[in-house]
Amino acid sequence: MKTTTFTLNAVSFGYSDTHVLHDINLTFEPGQLYGIVGPNGSGKSTLLDVLTGHQAPSSGSVTINTSPVASIAPADRARQFALVPQDVDFNFPFTLFETVLMGRHPHIQRFAHPSQKDVSIVETAIHTMDLSPLKGRIVADLSGGERQRTVVARGLAQTTSALLLDEPTSSMDIRHALTTMTELQRLASEENRTIIAVLHDLNLAAAFCDQIVILNKGRVHAHGTVTKALTSEILNAVFRIQAEIFTTDTGVHIFYKLKDHS
Repeated sequence: MKTTTFTLNAVSFGYSDTHVLHDINLTFEPGQLYGIVGPNGSGKSTLLDVLTGHQAPSSGSVTINTSPVASIAPADRARQFALVPQDVDFNFPFTLFETVLMGRHPHIQRFAHPSQKDVSIVETAIHTMDLSPLKGRIVADLSGGERQRTVVARGLAQTTSALLLDEPTSSMDIRHALTTMTELQRLASEENRTIIAVLHDLNLAAAFCDQIVILNKGRVHAHGTVTKALTSEILNAVFRIQAEIFTTDTGVHIFYKLKDHS
């Protein structure tokens, strides 16, 4: 599988008079799980849109393996990276299996039927996300967490060298959030994939990510390893909270509360 590197060079983006991203310089490399964190409205989802070519930057450049993302045909993009969006319209009568099978469409010729290999990949993705007993159910009838795991499974079934996810665990229970992050970590470390996930749970980010990008007001406030980026000083400044960081044998743990205004 060909590896994927994303590079943003002096990227800015905005809507009309509203500036969303300012002078972003980042590189996302294979073999790493990147966590993008930041307050609401800081530009996290927009960053994914710009990375994937769904939005063109107002200035600067976005490249994938040195090729401008805009120059890559949509079909080729779909074979190189998968996007797991935050919001998906499930107002359609497809089963869970059929929905996950959609992840194979970039690899299936037009009007052709899925191969046994395609079916096997879909079954594996469904099993990985602990959805096998539900594969015949209509997706619209599932719970929010089950639907979210279905969308992640669809992204896994796309078998791309890069996977970008927008808040992939926000509706999941604790166990499935942990198993999902464990799988993303495995894809990065064992299969040398580039994994980029927007996350709101700072402790999940601290536990599983290799690199952290903190956005604040559309700018990169901090970028680096967990211990470098997730410090109490940085978190207090960005999120306007009181954070305490504890490092133990099991990793970095973050405790936080509202600032005392007394």
